Amino acid sequence: MYKLSNGVLIPKIGFGTWKSTDPESCKNTVKYALQLGYGHIDTAMIYGNEEPVGEGIKEFLKENTEAKREDIFVTTKLWNADQGYDSTLKAFELSMEKLDLEYLDLYLIHWPNTPNMKTTIDTWKAFEKLYNDKKIKSIGVCNFKIHHFEELKKYSTITPMINQIELHPLLQQKEDIEYGDSNGIIIESWSPLMQGNLEEPLFVELSKKYNKTVAQLILAWHLQKDLLPLPKSVTPSRIEENFQVKFKLDDEDMEKIKSLDVGKRYGFDPDEMKYGFDKLR
Repeated sequence: MYKLSNGVLIPKIGFGTWKSTDPESCKNTVKYALQLGYGHIDTAMIYGNEEPVGEGIKEFLKENTEAKREDIFVTTKLWNADQGYDSTLKAFELSMEKLDLEYLDLYLIHWPNTPNMKTTIDTWKAFEKLYNDKKIKSIGVCNFKIHHFEELKKYSTITPMINQIELHPLLQQKEDIEYGDSNGIIIESWSPLMQGNLEEPLFVELSKKYNKTVAQLILAWHLQKDLLPLPKSVTPSRIEENFQVKFKLDDEDMEKIKSLDVGKRYGFDPDEMKYGFDKLR
């Protein structure tokens, strides 16, 4: 477990549900992940799967009476079109209705509105209200760069507890990690497995050395750097494989992986993200 700045504990590896849009498949994979021992489920309004995610959680708890809701850390995210104070509060209630949960463990702003940070600041003020009203156990952001944090800092009373960013061996985000470390912000890694682009020869070489899959090798790298990876899959064997990461890489091999950082993004640069903001209401 990692400890957030407010003392809340969060599992060191999460189960991502991005692109898991088939309701039955999503529900079943969430339930399967929980049965394997995952204690952290990550979804978002824009994924369109909050309802089946909630159903998977409820079915798991019903079928495993020894399990408790407080043992499951649930995250969802506010979409760009819902940014703004009042619209954030409404969107949160809609997410909670879809998830059918009494409380949320973590709520995240999905993207900063770089050209119009006032909207994102108003959104954060709504997040602070939800947190102070004890509807959410922790609050954070996604895809924030240092300049976004510095702007938010001028108007906020609570520092985000999480920053979920694209991070993997080809995009190591050193400055963002250092900023998070110095400000008590846990870094979560989305697309930790580079969206399946695992053909780098070094990964293959090291996977043979450690007798692990390439995915396990890369997840071990994240954990060794005190990052929180969010691998996703709908394949049972891979869901299980991604959770079985209980080994460490040699310092020499960590240095080799460090040399792979070329700033390669598979997703949007936060400063260039425009999708969804044109629909702000």
